[in-house]
Amino acid sequence: MDEKLLIKDILKGNTSAFSYFDYAYQDMSITIAYRVCNNMQDAEDITQDAFVKAFHNLHTFRLDSKFSTWLYRIVYNTAITHTRSTFYTSEYVDYTEINNQTSDWNVIDNIENAEKKETLNKALEKLPKDSALILTLFYLNENPIKEVVQITGLSEANVKVKLHRARKQLANILTVMLNR
Repeated sequence: MDEKLLIKDILKGNTSAFSYFDYAYQDMSITIAYRVCNNMQDAEDITQDAFVKAFHNLHTFRLDSKFSTWLYRIVYNTAITHTRSTFYTSEYVDYTEINNQTSDWNVIDNIENAEKKETLNKALEKLPKDSALILTLFYLNENPIKEVVQITGLSEANVKVKLHRARKQLANILTVMLNR
């Protein structure tokens, strides 16, 4: 679906069409919020607040950029603001959806994939919040550096340095975890 046409349709009064964005971007939005606040319940609340903000400010969206980048920036800023005003406790989250459909042929693959996702998630939990967020945006959400810059508000050089350091930290953490 062409998101720019959908946005124009929403601005003309078809507010129910906004549900497309909720469906398309909710999971990654929750992941971004969680990476900032480390609490799943708060991440869901932050995501809801961010979607409300995005809906009410949709008229300010410039159609020359991707909607996801604009939305993720709102999520990120909302999470940062929320984190500064509240103390959070850490909670485990699985940031991806595991395919629940299994057959006799792919049960072992599903178990192995689930174990890999769990190991990666545990390793990401051990990283500093900003490192985990940048890795999540770049690798798991496949955002290019320029979009990570727009979402986080960091300079391109800073994102590249943080990404490089985060990869090294993640490799070290995974090495320790897997050699136990």
